[in-house]
Parts: sequence; structure tokens; C-alpha cells
Amino acid sequence: MIQKSILTLVKNLRIAPLVLLFAALIAITQPAFAQTVSMQGVPTPIHLYKGTPPGAHGHGVRDIPLLYVMLPKKPVTSTAILVIPGGAYDHVAIGQEGFQIGEWIRSQGMPAFVLDYRVAPQYHYPAEIEDGMRAMRLIRAHAQEWGIDPNRIGVWGSSAGGHLASTLGTRCNKPNLSASDPIDRLSCKPDFMILAYPVISMRKSITNMETRRSLLGPNPSPQLVREFSNELHVTPSTPPTFLFVTQRDPAVPVQNSLDFYAALTRNHVPAELHVFDYAIHGCGLCGSILPLRVWPSMLRRWLIDHSWLPSNAPQPPAPQPNWPSWPPGFQGPGMPHKK
Repeated sequence: MIQKSILTLVKNLRIAPLVLLFAALIAITQPAFAQTVSMQGVPTPIHLYKGTPPGAHGHGVRDIPLLYVMLPKKPVTSTAILVIPGGAYDHVAIGQEGFQIGEWIRSQGMPAFVLDYRVAPQYHYPAEIEDGMRAMRLIRAHAQEWGIDPNRIGVWGSSAGGHLASTLGTRCNKPNLSASDPIDRLSCKPDFMILAYPVISMRKSITNMETRRSLLGPNPSPQLVREFSNELHVTPSTPPTFLFVTQRDPAVPVQNSLDFYAALTRNHVPAELHVFDYAIHGCGLCGSILPLRVWPSMLRRWLIDHSWLPSNAPQPPAPQPNWPSWPPGFQGPGMPHKK
């Protein structure tokens, strides 16, 4: 995902626990971070895997994918959402497309889980896909502990995170019952999908090439391109889907969402598509953009209409500027690389 720097917006952010945390993160180390987030009410991350992750190149910060469990103080539903930020598969926009979205979900009484996954240049396919699948399975494995219905877990993916999310929705059709780890025998298929300005296809004509190179390498085989062009793998069992996109997105062609929506329609999958006459990419909840700031309210209505969220759920926060794409001083596998 191609993003403009938004660090200049930090001064204008409204005071909130996570915002205060981001400001405090500028000069702290990873061990200090774990302690600080617990004190501020933001969860300490848990590891996706027991022991060494599959395909890991080492044991450093970039080699260990993490999941942030954001449970509401007063849950109003057993539905939960796995949040997968974008970042073109070469970083993870964990601020505006991760924690900020997670807080929007949690504020309405619904559990949220934010994924920080492995990315290029250290990692390519299949690590990113495996991390997404493992995250969904891990949530299901702990469903009872976290007060979640294992059959009511959605996924929210933005940009490249939308590709990973839609991969879960189209490729996780059969559990791996022969896996040695019981967690990996669980289904990685979401029960519904929320896709914001998503990369869906790996086809050159409509994909974001930076995202494709980061995931599949510079010269992927035609078979691999087809395998991860998710618009080609929609079936009647694909989960209900909500799509938000801008018509003149400068980074990810709107055709990604149009083709996916058309495939959903052909297969009689409940779907809702909102295309705004605007030109932007990577705006998260888009709180500072008047024509777009209404899209989360449309999503809330969709969640209520489909009974994922009760109609009397608490109202979310008022629209606000984006949080930093990657908080200063923050560490994790998806942190941006120095150019």
C-alpha cells in the first residue's frame, strides 16, 4: 500500500489511551513497550506460534508475528473481528489500519484482534498467508476464553490486508485435520469479511505491483498468480462481504473491488459495495475526509443488519484524524524498513 506520511497529524489527535501510548512510545524499547501497553489498557501482544514460526529466518523482532487482543470492558456480542492492516506486504500500517480500527470495534462492545505479520523483504509467500491463517485459527482456539462464538468471527482487511483477508475468505475451505498442532486443525475461514480499498487480484492488469512483488516475488508463475487472484475463487460458500473503495484510488485500481463484487453476486453471496467518487488510498476510517468519513457508519449499519452487532451497541467515537501508520518507537515484524 502506497501511503503518504501522516505523522504531522499526531498533534491534532484527540486524547485517547492509545494516542497517549503512541506519544510515549518514541523512546522506549520492546521490553518497556510490553509493560507500558498493559498499564495503558492496550494489550501486550501474544505470539501466533508456539516456538519457532514456520519458515522463520531467525528469532528477532521481524521474525515473530504477533496478535493484539483488544477485548471490550463491557462486551455486547459474541462476534469478533480479526483486523489485518495493509502495507503492500512490505510493512504493516498497524496504527491507522490496525489499532485505530480495533479501538473503533472495541468501543462498540465487540472484541477485536490486530495482526502484526511478517513482510518483505525478509519474508514472501507463504509466510504472510500462513500468519493470517494462524491468526484466525488462534482466535477460534481461544474463543471460549475470550467470550467469542467460534462461528461468528469476521475479518477486516485494508489494502494488502484486504488481499490477505479475502484469501482467508476464498482459500480456507477445508480444515487441515492432519496438522500436528491442534490449533492448525481448526478452520481459518472467516464468517464475514470487511474489505477496505483492497488488493484482491495478482493479475498485472489490475493489481498493485508493489504488493504483488512483495508477496510473490518479481517473476511469479502464472499458476501462483492465478492461485492468489481471489476474484477467481469465489464460491457460494464465500462469506458475506462489505466493500469500501474510492473510484479513483491512485494505488489500487477500483476494478479489484468491482470484479470481486461481481463474483460474489454471480455466486449469490450477500455483499454490499460502496464506491465513493474520490481519489485516495490508505485512509483507514477516513475521519478527516468529509465525503468519506461516513463509511464506518455504513459499515456499522451493515453489521447490525446482519446481526453481527446488536442495534443497541454503544456508539463508536466521533470521526477523528488518522493515527500514525507506524507509531514512533514501536517494534514488531511489520515495522517499516529504512529506505
